[in-house]
Amino acid sequence: MDFFKQHFTPEELLEGKLFLINKPLGWTSFQVVNKLRWHLKNLSGLKKIKVGHAGTLDPLATGLLLICTGKKTKSISTLQETEKEYTGTFLMGATTPSYDLETSIDQTFDTKLLTEEIILKTTIKFTGEILQYPPVFSALKKNGKRLYEYARAGEDPEITPRTVNVHEFKIIKINLPKVDFLVRCSKGTYIRSLAHDFGKSLSNGAHLSSLKRTRVGNYKIENAFSMESEINLASEKNITRK
Repeated sequence: MDFFKQHFTPEELLEGKLFLINKPLGWTSFQVVNKLRWHLKNLSGLKKIKVGHAGTLDPLATGLLLICTGKKTKSISTLQETEKEYTGTFLMGATTPSYDLETSIDQTFDTKLLTEEIILKTTIKFTGEILQYPPVFSALKKNGKRLYEYARAGEDPEITPRTVNVHEFKIIKINLPKVDFLVRCSKGTYIRSLAHDFGKSLSNGAHLSSLKRTRVGNYKIENAFSMESEINLASEKNITRK
């Protein structure tokens, strides 16, 4: 389904709508919200409308993003508390400062000693209630400043760990150095940190090479709108989105 071919009345939008969007690779969650707000305002003739998302996805992640309008924005905090499901790939044998592909590899490891058995067993350590350090390349704030601002300035801020809950951590396929996985987890879980810690626990290294959010609570990616027409338009105009 293409979101930009849908039509909604001003009354529907103000009363509150929940849109399931399949976020494209390279877009920030903020960019998706801005684009949909612009589209809905032009479509409805409204001069002002509240639009917000229920849970950020990194630019390098794809998948389900919940967008609320009007009175429905009051339910954002409730939606954020629900369980999330992700699929993706860890790249073993190398680490990056951002724990994903945003930054270059800073350390490499030999993966020859990694076996399927030890990889599968290690998932147990990261299932249930775990303590996790958020990535320094993240939008979390410390003393009023985003952590990624410290990181890009070459500073090393003290980061406080937090408790998250990983309800399920399943290895789907192992084809070293790639390890495909599925994770069901609580709000606030960083899959990038899970990748980094997973590699460290194996006395090796790992970083996140791909990530897709497939479910938020009872909402599934299969029922999401695509942004295909907008992507095609950007491609035709040779627009680079940052």
